[in-house]
Amino acid sequence: MNKAKTKKVARRARGSDGARPEYDFGRSRPNKYAGRYAEGSIVVTLDPDVAAVFPGAREANDALRVLARAIERRRGSA
Repeated sequence: MNKAKTKKVARRARGSDGARPEYDFGRSRPNKYAGRYAEGSIVVTLDPDVAAVFPGAREANDALRVLARAIERRRGSA
């Protein structure tokens, strides 16, 4: 019975920072949009018809807070 031949894959050396030497991040920049998101916030995608109703995040959050209060009141009275 013959053993199946397997390829040996050479492992590439990694630098002290854990990155492979062929990756060059020397010209990278910090994400300029990262500061827009508060700690603990999440990002969701609105469908176009819903997004058309809300001009921005503030309006969407205000509407969701009103809805959340109504849901909580209803749960409390049930």
